[in-house]
Amino acid sequence: MFRYFLHKLGYSFFTLFGVITVVFILFNILPGDPARMMLDQNENSEQLALIKKKYGFDQPLLNQYGYYLNDLSPVSLHKKQPEHYTFYTTEKYGGKILFSTAAYQVVIKTPYLRESFQKNGKKVTDIIAHTLPSTVVLAVLSIVIALFIGTVFGVLSALYANSLFDRIIALISTLGMSIPSFFSAILFAWIFGFVLHEYTHLNMTGSLYEVDDFGEGTYLSLKNAVLPAIVLGIRPLGVVIQLMRNSLLEVLNQEYIRTAKAKGLSTYHIIRKHALKNALNPVVTAISGWFASMLAGAVFVEYIFGWNGLGKEIVDALNNLDLPVIMGAVIVIATTFVLITILVDIIYAYLDPRIKLK
Repeated sequence: MFRYFLHKLGYSFFTLFGVITVVFILFNILPGDPARMMLDQNENSEQLALIKKKYGFDQPLLNQYGYYLNDLSPVSLHKKQPEHYTFYTTEKYGGKILFSTAAYQVVIKTPYLRESFQKNGKKVTDIIAHTLPSTVVLAVLSIVIALFIGTVFGVLSALYANSLFDRIIALISTLGMSIPSFFSAILFAWIFGFVLHEYTHLNMTGSLYEVDDFGEGTYLSLKNAVLPAIVLGIRPLGVVIQLMRNSLLEVLNQEYIRTAKAKGLSTYHIIRKHALKNALNPVVTAISGWFASMLAGAVFVEYIFGWNGLGKEIVDALNNLDLPVIMGAVIVIATTFVLITILVDIIYAYLDPRIKLK
């Protein structure tokens, strides 16, 4: 089991390393000068030179890549020269010094995702920490909706296989999987947030926390999560319905199910006690992957509904060419996806002894 875990951990490390490398290369071959983006309209040659030196933009691309890896690494190496980019300061990196040599310091710290170009030097980690919880809430609600409704309709489709009801559900699930999220978001916001607002009392836009009428504070507004959560859950809902239907049909043809029927057990009892648990295995597998994907898939949904999450932050950063925020968000999403994959693999290895032998 321990060797299996180390194998998965090593594979995940190289996956993240590849993602970081691709992200760095892509955003550094884009046209434009990061230093000029930071100065905006206040540019002059002296300030431009200072910015480039402070952030290492005056160095060759390979050196900049090394600096970026050093920033992201939990254990990093820093020069003691104050004018050097990797000079260690608590305000910039946090963490603690492990040991020092004559010219270098080795530091243990949280990954440093650098500073925003557009938000007065605000740390990217602070921006992500502020917006990520709202996206996680949205993703969890979407998964719950998809899992609950998808399981119910998947079971009904299996019980009434090849009937008119089954065909209608199959059509709906196929449409749910094929319609783009941004189109669904616009459609749902217009219908339920505008046309039917008098009956639904739902808003076209809104976030998890809203400012009160007097502007003195914020309050939790869960009703704003209803529409974006449903829209974000439409695609996994279609997947869950089809997986549940096909898996349950396969389970219902097993020998032990036929034995249970021969004993005179009711269909409800057979489904609840015997078939449902085994039929859920592929559904759980799909949901575990969808959760991490939703963090990335929430981009357009959050932007359309005005949901102040990581997705909307990414769109705003793209509009403003705020490269550190975009790069940091992509790396955080990739890391989340990798961690969830590791967790699911370990659970399967624990439950299924055959996996441990691989």
